[in-house]
Amino acid sequence: MGLRPALGAAGLTGVLVLAAACGTGGGEPATEASPSTAGGSAAASPSPSPRDPGKGSSGAPAAVPIAEYAVDPPGPRKTPLTYADILVTGAEPISDEMLAAVRALPKVSSAERISLAQVSLENRLVNVAAVQPATYRNFADAGSADTQVVWERVAGGEIAVDPSIEKKLPVDKNGFLRLGSDKDAPQAHVGALAPQIEGAVDAVVNEKWAEELDMTLGNALVVATTGYAPQSVEKPLAKAVGEDRTLLFVDAVARYGLDPGVQQTAVVVGATADAVGTFSYTVLGGGRIAPAPEWVSSHISTEPVPILGMVTCNKLIFPQLRAALQEITDLGLAAKINPEEYAGCYYPRFIAGSTTLSNHSFGTALDMNVPGNGRGTVGEMDRTVVAVFKKWGFAWGGDWNYTDPMHFEMNALVDPR
Repeated sequence: MGLRPALGAAGLTGVLVLAAACGTGGGEPATEASPSTAGGSAAASPSPSPRDPGKGSSGAPAAVPIAEYAVDPPGPRKTPLTYADILVTGAEPISDEMLAAVRALPKVSSAERISLAQVSLENRLVNVAAVQPATYRNFADAGSADTQVVWERVAGGEIAVDPSIEKKLPVDKNGFLRLGSDKDAPQAHVGALAPQIEGAVDAVVNEKWAEELDMTLGNALVVATTGYAPQSVEKPLAKAVGEDRTLLFVDAVARYGLDPGVQQTAVVVGATADAVGTFSYTVLGGGRIAPAPEWVSSHISTEPVPILGMVTCNKLIFPQLRAALQEITDLGLAAKINPEEYAGCYYPRFIAGSTTLSNHSFGTALDMNVPGNGRGTVGEMDRTVVAVFKKWGFAWGGDWNYTDPMHFEMNALVDPR
């Protein structure tokens, strides 16, 4: 299908939030993003000029963020994560009419307008995007998207840098990065190391920076084609945005050189082997896959369960899922699970930014109470609810090294008799 070569195959990189006044120099990571850092010095602090970081009373860099470039902080992520499949770029702004036309295309699931420019840093061009943190985050790497403090830092006027280029950037001892080769170019404090759109975006600032950096406002689009191969929308998309714009495919198929016409096979072992068996699928693009129809018909069904109602999952998971949810109901804890915040069980896809299959592809995992249980946090999931799910053969993502407290997945086949 004329796919471009892979644009890089780095694995999912962790998210680091940098100290506001570390004093250690070079923008070294101070701590992993966590609930304790989310409420740190990023909220109410003095605002030095970006060209003159200044010093605090201890001789360390003055506290950040910089109010001159601050916008309203985003609340917790509520809308679904998506994949960046196509980046549309050009020298002129994307009009409201053009954006509406793109969003109306049958195979386009979402589109986000951003400002994109290449900034010269020591003979290296870096792709910097000026974005609205609350909406752009859904297109970033999943680890970044669900780390609240990253987007609070960006909203506060700091810059989030992809870890893949961190060591190539001329960050000064106070953690500031000069955005341009001019001697009076503005400086942004590096507030987070957070994976972005691989092959397309290296660093992110909020939209207030666009004018300071002489960007063309709204000259680019990030487009998702969830469930469809991005190449299938190339012609109508090109027609909608005009011939003077470039379409760059940044989906997993393009990045990793996968052939969407070839059937792939996964032979699962371990606790979920009986539920999965031999799993054959083809790649659709956009991070989505299409399991073999015969596997779907023999393994997936839609059935009612307590609290959540009708759900679509692996057939073997239903007895223990019902048992867990019924026990939670009997304990008077049904209100601890919000059916409106349930994000699904069977969802055939790769883990974001990779070609690794998710357990959602097999229908053996489910996400609940999504808004208050983002990745990298301790979450708000009731611990008795967690204990009941563990009793009935489910592992909890809140126990992982990089936490995912909304996530429960089958790790043992339990007979509820």
